[in-house]
Amino acid sequence: MPRFQVSSETSPLITSGPSEQHNASNLSKPQHAIPHPSAVYDRPLPSQRAPVFRIAAAMYSFVILGLFTSTLGVMLPHLEQYYHLTDIYVSLIFLVGPVGYILAAQSTDLVHRKYGQRGVASVGPFFHLLAAASISLHPPFPVVLVGCAIATFGTGLLDASWCAWVGGMGERANTVSGMLHGSFSVGAAVGPFLAETLMAAGNRHWYCWYYVLTGASLVEVVILPLAFRLEDAATYRRAKHDQMEGHVNAAHVKTIFKHRATWLSSAYFLAYVGTESAISGWIVSFLRRDRHVSPKIASLSLSGFWAGMATGRLTLGVVTDNIGVSRATTAYLLVAISLEILFAITSSSTVSAVLATMLGFFLGPLFPSGIVLLSHLLPKELHVAVVSFVASVGQVGGAILPFAIGAMVQGLGIHVFKYVVVVQLVIALGIWWAFSKVKRDGLLRETEVGSQESDD
Repeated sequence: MPRFQVSSETSPLITSGPSEQHNASNLSKPQHAIPHPSAVYDRPLPSQRAPVFRIAAAMYSFVILGLFTSTLGVMLPHLEQYYHLTDIYVSLIFLVGPVGYILAAQSTDLVHRKYGQRGVASVGPFFHLLAAASISLHPPFPVVLVGCAIATFGTGLLDASWCAWVGGMGERANTVSGMLHGSFSVGAAVGPFLAETLMAAGNRHWYCWYYVLTGASLVEVVILPLAFRLEDAATYRRAKHDQMEGHVNAAHVKTIFKHRATWLSSAYFLAYVGTESAISGWIVSFLRRDRHVSPKIASLSLSGFWAGMATGRLTLGVVTDNIGVSRATTAYLLVAISLEILFAITSSSTVSAVLATMLGFFLGPLFPSGIVLLSHLLPKELHVAVVSFVASVGQVGGAILPFAIGAMVQGLGIHVFKYVVVVQLVIALGIWWAFSKVKRDGLLRETEVGSQESDD
């Protein structure tokens, strides 16, 4: 998730004036110079004075991302029934996700350099629209898988670009990043309930939900290019600094892999996104088959999980800023592990739904906090490339763990789901501890972004 400069005399959502941005000394200030198309301008532009519209458009885009992502869990039982699939076969829907993300990771920087932010704002929504329209035709299941890969390509472009953007917004990064990811969680929260309600009303088929996604994607196709219409390739190149033009590709391809933070953050996102995707993908099936709840209650529990994430991302960002990202995220993970253990031992459907919501609340800040920490550990010119890379690695985790659960469910039963999630959260905690100890600029061993921001 590109960036803009923040004037110390204005709101964090208002960029500084053109004379300040043109000054070379201002470009060197780490708390202001953020590596993205919208960071530096040589002339006054409307988008320079009103970045709020771009942030709002990006937030709407993340609502769409949430709708696409969260409803896979609701679709899973319906796809199994409609296409007569086994657990392991229907789990293939999780494996196609990384295909789109990996392709997006290879394309994100190229799109930025050739077309700027407005290129991403045009291409990403188009693939969302293409995917939703294709799946709404309820083609054979292999074609549905292709449609899901197309959707994740668009999601990968938008996710990495907007993550890199807000991750470098200085001292407000956690708050704005929380707003962006909170928007994702809002879409993810309403998606399962809306999808199940739509299908229950009049006994509609599962693919009717993709009519809704087609309409929402049409709006995205209009809003995003309009908001980022002035963020062209020339602006992106100026933000990268002219003297770096000849070396930026090599830096992106090679330099990011020389940083320990790249590999530890990749492992962290692999574990975290895998856990989040496993919960989102299988909790509906688990509640329906293990605890025998109705489809409506099961979908409400999934909506509660995402609603908790939305609330956590929108509110805990301020807490994270105050106590530091390392300590805060460690505390969130410890609470999440405790809640998941309680979820595993309870048998009440009502308590399960409440625990799912609470679990989502404390998992909410984990992804944006990881992006913010990574953005502070690496040089600013590497942000877009490295965020694209770690986001794609995270999606690999988001495919492997849910698919592995499908394979285990096929052989061992649905009850294994709850134990796998506990183990995965413990692994994520261990990786986060190592990630938060990485040196920053060779100086800091324990990075507390929120509490040490003012010292930069």
